[in-house]
Amino acid sequence: MYGSRALLIGWYLMAPKTEWTFYAFAVGLGLTWLATVPPTAAIVGKLFGVRYMATLFGLTLLSHQIGGFLGAYLGGIALSQSGSYQWMWYADMALAAAAAIVNLPIRESRVEPLPMPP
Repeated sequence: MYGSRALLIGWYLMAPKTEWTFYAFAVGLGLTWLATVPPTAAIVGKLFGVRYMATLFGLTLLSHQIGGFLGAYLGGIALSQSGSYQWMWYADMALAAAAAIVNLPIRESRVEPLPMPP
């Protein structure tokens, strides 16, 4: 998902700014928005167990909210300094690409079906 978000932003920055380009971009962002939440919850549960799942996943979501705050705040700074959000799009694209690269080594173990009761 991260890689597709980086590619989508890159495409949008290069595409002509038409109404339909914006709609396609909005749909693409909507499809990638929060798409990583279920896999993140599964990884947290797998790494640390489900006993403290609510606390650990809450801390994970807190870090996401801090990142969202920083994105909005830094976007405001970028707009006031340069008059454009262009640099924030570049930062978003770079961070999404970095997240995709960092997640490449993660290999999920195969899910084994439960045996059928007799």
